[in-house]
Amino acid sequence: MSDQARLSPGDTAPAFDLTSDTGEQVSLASLLSGDRKVIVYFYPAAMTPGCTKQACDFTDSLDSLQAAGYTVVGVSKDAPAKLAKFRERDGLTITLLSDPDLAVHKAYGAFGEKKLYGKIVEGVIRSTFVVGADGAIELAQYNVKATGHVAKLRRDLGLSA
Repeated sequence: MSDQARLSPGDTAPAFDLTSDTGEQVSLASLLSGDRKVIVYFYPAAMTPGCTKQACDFTDSLDSLQAAGYTVVGVSKDAPAKLAKFRERDGLTITLLSDPDLAVHKAYGAFGEKKLYGKIVEGVIRSTFVVGADGAIELAQYNVKATGHVAKLRRDLGLSA
């Protein structure tokens, strides 16, 4: 398992400019307006059971996360049209971003070797990052579980679960 591309707290968050589920261009710089922080999470595929659970958990927590100064974006390799279907099907209110060539995944260390059912495969590593208003990584979590992750993240951020 290769860890060299992984980000750590204090690292500068890699910049990105991706297309959202609504067709808008969204950049990390635009999300870091004012003193907002950004939660960027990477997930393997829209409309799969684990990814749906995680996206719904983020949607359910969105109001309180926003009140605490956080913006949430989910990133996958899915096309914007599929992301729009995902949002509509599950009533998601978080912003979903498309990274079809996996360049942003790789910049964040969220794509590479991982264990799947005991085998080492190459794929998306379910990961979550908190980017501070200054553009630095405040929290980097790799290989997170889809279920229960948002509650754990809230605890890690000192927010009530």
